Amino acid sequence: MYQQRFLETDRLRTSYYRAGEGHSRRLLLLHGNLSSAAFYLPLFARLSRSWDVCAPDLRCFGDTEDAPLDATRGYRDWSDDIFAFCRALGWERFTLCGWSLGGNVAMQFATDHRDMVERLILIAPGSPYGFGGTYGEEGTPYHPLGLGSGGGVANPTLVNFVTQHSRTVLRELLQHYYFKPPFRLSWRWENLFIQEIGKMKLGETSYPGSFTVCPRWPFVVAGQRGVLNAMSPQYANLSALLELEDKPEILWVRGDSDDIVSDQSMMDFGYLGQIGLVQGWPGELVYPPQPMIAQTRHFFDLYRQRGGSVREAIIPGGHMCALESPEAFFRELDAFTPIAPVE
Repeated sequence: MYQQRFLETDRLRTSYYRAGEGHSRRLLLLHGNLSSAAFYLPLFARLSRSWDVCAPDLRCFGDTEDAPLDATRGYRDWSDDIFAFCRALGWERFTLCGWSLGGNVAMQFATDHRDMVERLILIAPGSPYGFGGTYGEEGTPYHPLGLGSGGGVANPTLVNFVTQHSRTVLRELLQHYYFKPPFRLSWRWENLFIQEIGKMKLGETSYPGSFTVCPRWPFVVAGQRGVLNAMSPQYANLSALLELEDKPEILWVRGDSDDIVSDQSMMDFGYLGQIGLVQGWPGELVYPPQPMIAQTRHFFDLYRQRGGSVREAIIPGGHMCALESPEAFFRELDAFTPIAPVE
């Protein structure tokens, strides 16, 4: 197991893991929702052969200092935290990799601090137009803005099980949603990941966040605080990345069986209503499922049209495909970030 470290920044005390110090190439890893930096640890041994690799816990997760999240800034609270962390660490330029929510934070960071990002690796990122609350490949938002997104879309039963540290339910979450069955992590890693999910900060200012009700199905609108609201299209649109003059190269890696970030996402009200798991669905003409993959592909098509470079790599697995198919992930990583020959 890699040693956990802590770093005081001018924003908050940040927990992180680091390995491979001494390598000239630097890789910063940002984790996803309902997880922590420890979710990258199974990859550290291989990554640290050729990278100085570092993975911090984002605000509201893991052992990083508890602090409220201003959702009205979208992903910018996290982006500002990572900037402060890198400055305290002494990292001025690096390859940035984000998984799931961390991928969206990585896109925000690349927009805010383009000079620091050599390349951008996105593993199963959420739609650049927000998680929930939009339809069509162009990410058109519902009205009122934020409808069907934010803190109100969280499964209250899951929040309760996290609060109670229910190992059985959290183990099923890993097995059936993070990975494609019948894949299983070792018992050691499963237990660690369950422990890390249980560290997540809960409440209106963290996870899932606040919400308001409205008379239109699905009757919830994003609030102004907390994790899921920061991902709402009301605040989280990442279109500014398209406007960068000097666009970083992007590697987009996704699993071929992802049930979380998908055009048929098991976390999307539209799809859950379509398959009968949420009552009162008004139909596809009124509230269709969010096509998350189609939206992301459309966004990256625009990125290419405006001078950027994006490679899409589909590898076997579910939402955590990099852990499920590590060799396939490493092949894509090595091809995207080749080691320069020594002159």
